[in-house]
Amino acid sequence: MPPAMQSLSDYDYVLPGSLIAQAPAAKRSDSRLLVFDRQRTLHDQLFHQLPQWLCPGDLLVINDSSVLKARLRARKPSGAAVEVLIERVIGPRQALALLGSNKKLKVDQRLEILNASVIHDDSATHPASAIDHGPETLHASRDRVCDAVIIERRDMLFVIEFEADPYWLMQTQGSLPLPPYIGGVNGRQDEQRYQTVYGSKPGSIAAPTAGLHFDDALLAHLQQQDLALARLTLHVGLGTFLPVRENQIDKHRMHAELFELSETCAEAITQTRQRGGRVIAVGTTSLRTLESCADPQRAGHVIAQRGETSLFIRPGYRFQICDGLITNFHLPQSTLLMLVSAFVGFESVKQIYAHAIAKQYRFFSYGDACLFFRTVTKAQGPQHA
Repeated sequence: MPPAMQSLSDYDYVLPGSLIAQAPAAKRSDSRLLVFDRQRTLHDQLFHQLPQWLCPGDLLVINDSSVLKARLRARKPSGAAVEVLIERVIGPRQALALLGSNKKLKVDQRLEILNASVIHDDSATHPASAIDHGPETLHASRDRVCDAVIIERRDMLFVIEFEADPYWLMQTQGSLPLPPYIGGVNGRQDEQRYQTVYGSKPGSIAAPTAGLHFDDALLAHLQQQDLALARLTLHVGLGTFLPVRENQIDKHRMHAELFELSETCAEAITQTRQRGGRVIAVGTTSLRTLESCADPQRAGHVIAQRGETSLFIRPGYRFQICDGLITNFHLPQSTLLMLVSAFVGFESVKQIYAHAIAKQYRFFSYGDACLFFRTVTKAQGPQHA
């Protein structure tokens, strides 16, 4: 990797706060789409114009994970507030969670999980912001739902044992863990709009945002044009959104995220290769899953499997599966911006983002989308694991 791509500061850029989307487009497919074609030319489009950039025989691969209402409010016996963000459920009464508190939390600490209908907070922020919460004290016992206890620490996460089923707690007492840059907006309908229309497998703590732009009408139109659709699952966890804290990005280690790529999806990719079509990943989560499942014996193909991936894609990575990528605009210094830089080129990303800012595209989760094509589509072996 050239020296200019190795430092965290190389992936910084200045974004006016007014371009951080606080609500989605009124209609999903009316968001804007910035296309970077194989001739390295930029085109300003709307998302419902996506079909004109695809060819019969192409395959769109979507991530069908949906977002859990994974944010729970809790308190210590002293009354001090604690935020619980369930990253994944690991047993009938146990979960891995990110905890936010104004004081250090320890193993054996007991917590009371609170009733969401009594403790109401419109700011439902992402766990990355929860770590910096200031002092807050909650009182009364009528708001207690059940007890929980911290039984183990695993790096940034804690193993929590609940008196009740964690899935039931999330369903009845949880709220969506919106990112910290999205403030409260009345009438935004987050429970519908922060989910994809095709999400069917609960398990993520952040939306696979590239999929938010698809509506049922656009999906039907794509399939009428002889464009195939395949599903995989990656449950978005800490690996996707945690900030990079190492100045030299090669030292960053991704948290593992659960995925599943079925035989049906693998066969769809095989058929796409046979008919000369392209594999277009809808979102960085789909792309990372596909690349994680690349078949080392058959270039351009994948092996059906389920497991965990901690694949960190940055400049120097040799792509094996994906010919195109649909994705949103990403935060400065994020692993997702590094992935995009690997896909279309470090200097190209600078050009693309400068154009987007000048044209006032909307950024991040509720913002606009990009469509990128790689100029080199021949499958190559991996360089980074």
